[in-house]
Amino acid sequence: MTGRPDPAANPAPDPAASAKASAEAEEASLFGLATVPPDRVAAYGDHRDQVVDFHLPPSEADPHHAPLVLLFHGGAWRAPYDRRHVSPFAAYLARRGFVVASVEYRRGGGQEHHAGRWPETLDDIAAAVDTVPGLARGLALPVDPARVVLAGHSAGGHAALWAAARHVLPPDCPWHLPAPPPVCGVVALAPIADFATARELRVCSDAVDQFLDGEAHHPERLPLADPAALLPTAVPTTVVQGATDIDVPPRVAEAFAGAARGAGQPVRLVRLASAGHFPLIDPTAPAARTVADEIAHAARKKREK
Repeated sequence: MTGRPDPAANPAPDPAASAKASAEAEEASLFGLATVPPDRVAAYGDHRDQVVDFHLPPSEADPHHAPLVLLFHGGAWRAPYDRRHVSPFAAYLARRGFVVASVEYRRGGGQEHHAGRWPETLDDIAAAVDTVPGLARGLALPVDPARVVLAGHSAGGHAALWAAARHVLPPDCPWHLPAPPPVCGVVALAPIADFATARELRVCSDAVDQFLDGEAHHPERLPLADPAALLPTAVPTTVVQGATDIDVPPRVAEAFAGAARGAGQPVRLVRLASAGHFPLIDPTAPAARTVADEIAHAARKKREK
């Protein structure tokens, strides 16, 4: 006897469940990689988190002209996520000929899963950018001081974008710089780049609201911390975004790129159709090669002294 198919026997795929499963697999791939020890470790401040891991290119690489990549890890500014999870990617970039400075910074607050510390997180980002290139030269590392690139993933992408915009901050702000930082470009990976959109989407379980420590009580903090409010920067900027990212959805990067265009600073927005959040920093994923190429592209144009 024949009849109509029973829909219950072959239910339609659930797109949300499929996206979640894919994201979990991508996360498991990254966090399943072994931590790669750095070649050098240095302190850029007195706090235990004010340290930087240096990953060096192979000895046969050009010893005098390696670009320096200041790499900021993600993790929604929360304490459990430190620079160790980005070490395989840092080592991968080093094999591609970069000197990579993987920056640690203060995260969390009074509670382990609180996002960020105000103002210490931003204090550390600013201090690292101001100090680490000099540390690299002091250690006689093979860096070209005219080719420094800021890069970061997720909350680290926010760090890279924010660090490139400190000259846009009010002159009385403690993080203000009188001129753009001495870098030749920024490559931000799935960055928390537009706070309004990130808050609307409740990115990373309301990480932005936690980072601002209750913006309703501190309205002055938002314009000092939101990269989308600190435009134009005049620093060449590239954003790499996975189209299937459910952790920091593409709308966040698109909102930032739109704000940049509106401010007169076009941003190069590279969309990766088959990548989510974590493949961008997973050296076993094709997306990481695209990211490395974008960093190399940013480093090709030396900063004018």
